[in-house]
Amino acid sequence: MKALTALTLAGALALTAFAAPTTIRSIQAKEMSSLDLGNFSVSLAVKDIAASKAFYEKLGFKEAGGDLAQNWIILQNQTATIGLFQGMFENNIMTFNPGWTRDKETLEDFQDVRELQRSLKERGVEIVTEADESTAGPASFILADPDGNTIFVDQHVPAPKR
Repeated sequence: MKALTALTLAGALALTAFAAPTTIRSIQAKEMSSLDLGNFSVSLAVKDIAASKAFYEKLGFKEAGGDLAQNWIILQNQTATIGLFQGMFENNIMTFNPGWTRDKETLEDFQDVRELQRSLKERGVEIVTEADESTAGPASFILADPDGNTIFVDQHVPAPKR
């Protein structure tokens, strides 16, 4: 009788151990479903935009946008995009642009900035500056990582039509 009880208990534990990881993975997958933050670039706060531009050009970056006379310029090197900004903000910023390709082409379908903001808030991420949830046009929000690095999610195009 003890052997049968032990065998039954062992079978139940084995079944639970086999099923539990699947259940845990399912819950984790649901909780951490993929977010498409969009095109990524780094915005650098620079002291001398001309000197910074010259430096990054030596690294192979080429001008892709901006206005040097207004103290900002966008540079690209293959898949890397950096923005140089003089006197516009204090610290470097990681920037994501939902709805845009690297070449600033509007995507037909993408995760709207307000949808991204809601998902992050549901995950417990604190939003420093929120996008207006009542709008459907261009919008942005700002958050900070645990080390205080600024992350700017900046959508320049209207929400996708779904």
